[in-house]
Amino acid sequence: MKVNVTVPATTANLGPGFDCLGLALGLYNVVVATADNLAAADAAQPTDLTITTSGEGATQLATDTTNLVYRAADCVFTQVGKRPLRLHLHLENNIPIGSGLGSSGAAVVAGLLVANTLLDNPLSFADVQRLAIGFEGHPDNVVAALHGGLILAVHDEADWHIEPISLPAQQVIIVLPDFDFPTAAARAALPDSLPRADAIFNHSRLPLLLRALETADYAKLALAMQDRMHQPYRLPLVSGLAAAMQAAQAAGAAGVA
Repeated sequence: MKVNVTVPATTANLGPGFDCLGLALGLYNVVVATADNLAAADAAQPTDLTITTSGEGATQLATDTTNLVYRAADCVFTQVGKRPLRLHLHLENNIPIGSGLGSSGAAVVAGLLVANTLLDNPLSFADVQRLAIGFEGHPDNVVAALHGGLILAVHDEADWHIEPISLPAQQVIIVLPDFDFPTAAARAALPDSLPRADAIFNHSRLPLLLRALETADYAKLALAMQDRMHQPYRLPLVSGLAAAMQAAQAAGAAGVA
């Protein structure tokens, strides 16, 4: 059996929407999975795994069971209680790794979708979504990768509530550093608590951002995309970022984050 899965790059937060707002982009990773003997295997049996890679950062991708696409797929195999005896994954990687474009989220989503499709979709879309969020640890990138478009994710004590946001076609310009900035390092830079004024600053701008995007009121984006929750703490860790943001604003960008 052969399965092709295409997953988009994503950008998260967009300024004030920390850990709840994600946007899918027009850049895609492709995973081609070929599996044999699905019916003969159970979750306790090891899979004869081969992985090949191509594209952006291909030599950086693991080709054994530590590969993130396979690890996500293995979550489905284990939960369902069935796995292929033989599995070949070809990863066509177009999303730069460690760049803030959701490369890890795309890998997780691809692995979950590949495994669920190979097993004839025993898990619902909601099940896959919960696994993706749990695996990644935060919703913004994986939910945008699953749904496409602009997505708001809200959690209560029981579950995640996902709200698609209507968005006219946008031109997004991505500026990448020439070094990796892993998610773990970016999150480690954040404080455990915020001043009340900073919390108010952010939660007043998020609804303004959503309204401005929905109505194409781009004149408000510069104000709406301001942030005091994460960007001030990460800015010193990315050399040249402040200058790049200032250059974008000077060049006429409606909003920068």
